[in-house]
Parts: sequence; C-alpha cells; structure tokens
Amino acid sequence: MPSALDQLAQATAPAPLTDALCLSQFLETMPDPRGLRGRRYLLSALLAAAAASVLAGARSLTAITEWVTDAPSWACRALGFPVDRLTGSVSVPHPHTLRRLLVQLDGDTPDRAIGAFLAARATPAEPGLRAIAVDGKALRGSRTATATHVTLLAAMDHSGSVLAQCQIADRSNEIPAFQPLLDNIDLTGSVITADALHTQHTHGTYLRARGAHYTAQVKANHPGLFDRVRRLPWQEITLDHYERTRAHHRKEIRRLKTASFAHIDYPDARQALQAVRWRKDLTSGKLTIERVHLITSLPPGAVSGTQLAAWIRGHWKIENLLHHVRDRTFHEDDSKIHIGRLPRVMAGLRNLAIGIHRQDGHTNIAAALRHAARDCHRPLTALGLAG
Repeated sequence: MPSALDQLAQATAPAPLTDALCLSQFLETMPDPRGLRGRRYLLSALLAAAAASVLAGARSLTAITEWVTDAPSWACRALGFPVDRLTGSVSVPHPHTLRRLLVQLDGDTPDRAIGAFLAARATPAEPGLRAIAVDGKALRGSRTATATHVTLLAAMDHSGSVLAQCQIADRSNEIPAFQPLLDNIDLTGSVITADALHTQHTHGTYLRARGAHYTAQVKANHPGLFDRVRRLPWQEITLDHYERTRAHHRKEIRRLKTASFAHIDYPDARQALQAVRWRKDLTSGKLTIERVHLITSLPPGAVSGTQLAAWIRGHWKIENLLHHVRDRTFHEDDSKIHIGRLPRVMAGLRNLAIGIHRQDGHTNIAAALRHAARDCHRPLTALGLAG
C-alpha cells in the first residue's frame, strides 16, 4: 500500500482556470534554439519551471535546478513535462538540460514574452496617461577578465512591472538602445520619464511620432537648452505644487513650478519645469537643496502640477522597486554568472517574479518570495499553470 507521501506525489495536477492568463501561451511563441535531435522537453515547460522557481525565491542556476528536481509529480505535469503512457510517471529534466537551454537563449525573445505576459496580466489602467520609466543597470557580477560587465536597459511602468528590457552593446551606452527598447511597447497615451542622458532630440522626435509624451531632465550636457531653461524668471512664477513630508528620520519639502514656452529647441516641447527639493536629516541636522530643470511635451493645463510632480518623483521607482530589489533581495550583483546571454535571462526571470508579486499586491518582495516558496501551488497559480 503506497504511503501518504507517494499518494500525494501521484495526485493529478490542479487544472488551470479556463479564463486564466497562462505564461506558457506566451513562451510557446518563442523560437527554440535547440536542435531537433534529442529534444524531449518543451521549451515552454522548461522556461515555465525556471520562472516558477524564481517566483519561489531561487537566486541561482543551482537553486533553479534544485527546485525543479524537488517539485512534486503534479507540479511537473502542470509545467508540461512528458508523462509515460504506460506507468504514468513524469519525466523530470536533468539539471544540465535546463542549464544548456538557458545558456542558448538569445535574451530578446524571453524579455518580449515576459513583458507581454506582465502587460496582459496587469489590472486595466485607469483613464489617463500611463507613466513609463526608462533606466539602465549594470550587472556587476558578470564582469570577466576579458569583458566588462553586462548593462541592461529597462522600461518599467511606475507601478513596478517591467514592460521591456534590452542589453547594451559592448563599448556603447544607453542612448542607441533607447528606441529598440521601446519599439515593442504600445506607447500611445504614455508619458516617458528618463534621466538627462536620454534628453536627445532623436528620442523626443521618436516618442512624439509614437504617440507618447515625455518629461525630459535638462542638464549641462545640453548647455544652450539648460542655460535657457535655468535662466527663466522662476522667482516670479507661481507654485503649481507644494508637498511637505516627514519620514525615514528626515523632513522634505517639494515644490514645482511650470512655465509655458513658445520656442524651446527640443521636439514639441511645450513647458519648462523647475522642481526644488529641500531635505533635512533629523539626526545630523544636515540640509540639502536640489534643483532640477525639465521640459515636457504636455501642453499647459493637460495635467495638474501635482501629477507632474508625481511623475518626476515616480521616475526613481525604477531604482527602488526594481534595481534595488534585484540587488538586495536576489543578490544580483553578487552573482558570477557571465556565460553568453545568461545574465540577461536571469535578470528577465527576476523582473517577471518582481512584477507578478507587485501585481498581486505584495509590497515586500522578500516576504512574497518566502510565501511562494512554502507551497508549490502558489508560484504555479500566479503563472496561470494551476488553479
């Protein structure tokens, strides 16, 4: 008579909900980099298993393969691993099988599938413009003796879901990757926020042609534009937004002024902005004042000063909600993975896990990973593989 554990292992998998969004549907559109000979496991099944393991807190290739090896039979069936017709047993891939596949992936197709899945899974946006932040991150642990570290450029909506990601070419910077990054995103009705590096005329023209607005930071890399915006009579312009907060042992005052501009040397620029932040550390008593100048294609009166201030401040959510979490929770910079496109593939899986947990209402990603790790149903349900 089989033991209780054996009975549990042989239990049938929970059936996916008929109307649930399933990650496998998006992974099945990817081209398989493997040869036809000896291909036993579906590409979508292997990638879904890797995604589920990262959703449960796996931080490395070893942790991913261990999670797949230890998964119960019903979970392996739900993932799409083959079942022997005679014995009913499920075939589980060898760890090297999964490793070889992840190394062979090109990086572009997984990121597109992940971005499309997160976008389709997201709660329908409220009426109005959608804010998307663009920023880069260096994977410091990917450095080798002959190559510099891998740098990735990501586009994330201000709620915390990564919509697209691409790798910066060697010996290049983020500027040439800006347009390819956004090519696969529907930008209609969006506002793109980025740092001063991306305040480029070609970027502004591209965004307006795609039906998107922008808020572009202006610094000394555009001396003429910066000097013209900075020298506006800001002292005579009335406030559009004022905010005073106290948290994390500091006081902050944020002020925003806007000025319509008839002729700005930037594509479709309609307003100039000045954001000023006073910050006082209550422990040391140190006071810092920061002034930032921006331009935007939004016409005067299109949105309130409060909304503009929220977008300016919200741009840095890509650091706090994404990059910081990948570093501190997933220990990304400590990872020594550097083979091929594998650093980017692992970053994409982390983006997927962070995005899903945030969409499900979790604000503490470390706690969400521990919650998912305690029950195999949870990561599979989140991916639409089980009900």
